[in-house]
Amino acid sequence: MNKRARTRARLSDVALELFERHGFEQTTVAQIAAAADVTEMTFFRHFPAKHQVLFEDPYDEFIADAVAAQPGELGPLRRAAGGLREAWARVPEPDGDTVRRRVRIVAGTPSLRGEMWRNNAATERLVSDQLIADGARPLRARAAAAAVLAAVTAALLEWSVSEDAPLGDAVLTALDTLEGGDE
Repeated sequence: MNKRARTRARLSDVALELFERHGFEQTTVAQIAAAADVTEMTFFRHFPAKHQVLFEDPYDEFIADAVAAQPGELGPLRRAAGGLREAWARVPEPDGDTVRRRVRIVAGTPSLRGEMWRNNAATERLVSDQLIADGARPLRARAAAAAVLAAVTAALLEWSVSEDAPLGDAVLTALDTLEGGDE
């Protein structure tokens, strides 16, 4: 890991610790930078805003590509869910403890809920745009993308309060439910 990556990881770790101890709203960038032994300018080189420590999402391109790879004869919901399922299978399971901590902070901070939905909206837009580009009617594409992202968000929030289940199991359960596999 190079110096830049180590600094970013340190900032993220320190921020999570301070958010958990003092609350997101009560923690300042100055406090994070000081605890990480860097300047505020260094913090902003890695994260344009404080909340972005909690919203790293490197999976959007995987998801859009995986949706595009789904069989064209499937309907938009099955293509979106199948694409997300395939994308999930291609990426390593994230560090459960770190992700769980992030999601718990977001879930417990009302001002961050809107940011969570904005973050999801970007992924939703990529998925619906791909479905539309592949011939789905716009409303069907948007509804399918919204349903899949809402299900995955519900899975994340539920998983964040569990102590033992892997995140992948929660995501796959949500996708199975959407595809008619509810029990």
